[in-house]
Amino acid sequence: MNIEKAAVVGAGVMGAGIAAHIANAGIPVVLLDIVPDNATNRNQIAEQAIAKMLAAEPSPLMHPNNVRLISPGNIEDDLACLAEADWIVEAVLEDPDIKRNLYRQLEAVCRPDALISSNTSTLPLKVLTLQQSESFKRRFMITHFFNPPRYMRLLELIAPVDIAPDLFDAVATFADLRLGKGCVTCKDTPGFIANRIGTFWIQTALLEAIANNLTVEQCDAAMALFGIPKTGVFGLLDLVGLDLMPHVLSGFKQSLPAKDRLRAICAVPPLLRRMIEKGYTGRKGLGGFYRLQPDAETKIKEAIDLQTGDYRVSEKYRIDGVSHRPEDLKKFLSGGEALNRYAWRVWSDTLSYAASLIPEIADDPLAIDTAMRLGYNWHFGPFELLDRLGADWFVERLQEKHQPIPYLLADRQSLYRADKQGVLECKDEDRRYRPIHRPEGMLSLGDIKRRTGPLLDNASASLWDIGDGIVCLEFHSKMNTLDPDSLSLTQQSIGVVRDNFEGMVIHNEAEHFSAGANLTLLAPALMRQDWDAVARIVELGQQTYHALKYAPFPVVGAPSGLALGGGCEILLHCDAVQAHAELYTGLVETGVGLVPGWGGCKELLRRWLSLPNRPGGPMPAISQAFETIALAKTSKSALLAKELLYLSEHDGITMNKDRLLADAKARVLTMIADYRPPEPYVYYLPGASSRAALEIAVRNLSLSGKATAYDREIAGQLAFVLSGGDTDSLDPISEQDMLNLERQAFLHLVKQPGTVARLEHMLKTGKPLRN
Repeated sequence: MNIEKAAVVGAGVMGAGIAAHIANAGIPVVLLDIVPDNATNRNQIAEQAIAKMLAAEPSPLMHPNNVRLISPGNIEDDLACLAEADWIVEAVLEDPDIKRNLYRQLEAVCRPDALISSNTSTLPLKVLTLQQSESFKRRFMITHFFNPPRYMRLLELIAPVDIAPDLFDAVATFADLRLGKGCVTCKDTPGFIANRIGTFWIQTALLEAIANNLTVEQCDAAMALFGIPKTGVFGLLDLVGLDLMPHVLSGFKQSLPAKDRLRAICAVPPLLRRMIEKGYTGRKGLGGFYRLQPDAETKIKEAIDLQTGDYRVSEKYRIDGVSHRPEDLKKFLSGGEALNRYAWRVWSDTLSYAASLIPEIADDPLAIDTAMRLGYNWHFGPFELLDRLGADWFVERLQEKHQPIPYLLADRQSLYRADKQGVLECKDEDRRYRPIHRPEGMLSLGDIKRRTGPLLDNASASLWDIGDGIVCLEFHSKMNTLDPDSLSLTQQSIGVVRDNFEGMVIHNEAEHFSAGANLTLLAPALMRQDWDAVARIVELGQQTYHALKYAPFPVVGAPSGLALGGGCEILLHCDAVQAHAELYTGLVETGVGLVPGWGGCKELLRRWLSLPNRPGGPMPAISQAFETIALAKTSKSALLAKELLYLSEHDGITMNKDRLLADAKARVLTMIADYRPPEPYVYYLPGASSRAALEIAVRNLSLSGKATAYDREIAGQLAFVLSGGDTDSLDPISEQDMLNLERQAFLHLVKQPGTVARLEHMLKTGKPLRN
């Protein structure tokens, strides 16, 4: 069975988000809800949900045009149109009677071979299917999405043992390939996996913070050390809504066994109750544990005092001398100060609780780790974190503190290990190691690293043999920024591949592909006014990317996350790109007072000039490239990157990040036969006339307050490059000529006080300066 049409019943936040993401997969989806009382528009709720999609930021849609795939309707008039749907998702109120009544209606109109699922996060299968027909039970399951559905990769699947196998496989395959989900099969237990452990972690962190008289900033800083997103615990509570917690805790208290450790801590703290009563429900309310100071002209961030409930100006808390390295984390957890004791209590209880839930909620640690990474954005799942700390060390600390030791950890052995062939294994409920089998079509760079050493390696980059004559060039500096080490290894890699391999993928498994050039490299040269050193860095990047573009083998970029500045430029020089759907790429150099200097200007301009059916003459293409670079436009998805021409129409998009490397490798393999490097491009640009037109446009923006004085200086240099410098439209301009113009503009700007101020501000704050 293939899923080609879908429906969502329930147009609330989750239902609308699920419908939007199904549309992102290119699938038509019907979105239904009830008819409001006295409504003149019977589709009002669904239509309003669609309107909110288009206005929401961040957007649930990867492209605004995807909204055309969503058809609004209502349950009273339009249920019959669900007869065409292959998958129907129920996302109505968490009321079992309402849900079961809807299921009976759906069974009457839906095809017998259509899958019906619920997005519930609180109700078990046995409650949802009570008094339903046996045929219904065989085509019903729970598909629990996480909010927001586009961005949270976890999908928890809970199915009855007698579900039709082809239906389960169809939705799992669709969710994997088309929705980009990491599917985790869960047992039918309260909260399933992620919310069971996540709620325990949040509640423990909240109660311990109050008991230890700590600030919210201290606690969030401590949690961040262990790979928790920067929102921390209290920022996360504000994000999801404080008013949700009493309902969640009440549900767990009613559904969990009497001796369960989460059930024992399900009391709502008085402070939380008072906040909710006063409307402090988080970001959707007046504020939460953090808020923006009311009635203030400037947005001053405040934090609540967990003892008094009063707000004060929030102060960022720094934990000095502690890195993310395991030895530092162990030392921190062993400390005697209140914050050390807090961190130990939260993590020892959370990790022990997770271990105690095998096999109740999952058969092995892998399912739990996957759920917490994809559902809560933890960098490490609980068992991965435990292995980083060392199972033996952790058990010894539990014994010292007279805390119970779960059976799974009693042997003090790691939860994961690699066998002699480098195959990753995971403990099961009986403490036996079993190999981890990747689904077909997935290729993990981490697995390859366990089996073999790098072909080339330095502090910033490595080259790996990924089989079938293909290599993977990996950047691994902080934020994968590009520096002389990574550029030098890229040049070395070209020689290795030319002599021994067939093609190259540029990819890494970090959160972001590359944040661009390492700006800290410019700082010492700027301080010394060593312009020759700056010029060498620019020339090294230009030479490297040029060599990559004209290498005698195919090169495919495989980015995900951020690909900014120099990270975007390297993609512009690849033969093709296989991008993760969540690609945020752009030439953002103007934000630090510069212009792209590693070929970004010439390559983006070439794409606009080469665009089929573009308006005649070079000026429209120059204007488009100028606007994109000057405004530092960044794509908010891979689809939108195609509109900006950062990706070409022939570049591929992979929805599931775990499949990106395999897809990119497959793309290289299709390009090997009869491969030839691209022909050098010759530009014909109008020079001064086009530059004058661009400068007039910038001057108008400045007069209207949309461009600063220094924006005009940067734009003038960018216009000089894109217009071809001192040229005439009849004069051919080579790619090297364009690179010379880029370098000239870059070196001019880097000497200006305005650029120095922008660079210093970015390095200090991480935010652009408008001067």
